[in-house]
Amino acid sequence: MHIAILTFEGFNELDSLVALNILNRVKKLGWKVSIASPTDKVRSMNGLVIERQASLADAYEADAVLVGSGIGTRNVVADAALMAQLRLDPTRQLLGAQCSGTLILAKLGLLNGVPACTDVTTKPWVEEAGVAVLNQPFVAKHNVATAGGCLASQYLAAWVIARLEGVEAARNALNHVAPVGEKETYVTRAMANISPFL
Repeated sequence: MHIAILTFEGFNELDSLVALNILNRVKKLGWKVSIASPTDKVRSMNGLVIERQASLADAYEADAVLVGSGIGTRNVVADAALMAQLRLDPTRQLLGAQCSGTLILAKLGLLNGVPACTDVTTKPWVEEAGVAVLNQPFVAKHNVATAGGCLASQYLAAWVIARLEGVEAARNALNHVAPVGEKETYVTRAMANISPFL
């Protein structure tokens, strides 16, 4: 099982790295989570440089793909050659996007007729792309999910785990990262956001 997290120049660390951490709480033979980028290294919006673990071509073969956000997303969607490399297929992949990553799914035509979640900054661009934006942190329809707000990455990660490994695996992963003294409340709230869409 391979989950690729698309991460571009100017990426938001919370989107890519929180999801990476939570998804890696599944300890199962064959479970692999990768940062997938168009270049060998990418720099975050705050200057953190990381190396990719997978290419965009690898993401095409992944079982699930999450699209993180960042300050360069409008440059990504304006780059026809780069967008052409993003061959995502909701008939055989789980697809999720967060904040401005939602704009990438919209521009790829993967949100046609599907309302989405995104952040306040990206909302007008997603609406301009013809997608209705909901005022909530998470929504999913079939194999496509979107989340709005940096800390909503937990919902995308939990949704992927629940879809691929079951609800109990998602609860366990969230429990690992939940604040001490708030674990039950945290996990219950997070699962309440994704449960209607499982």
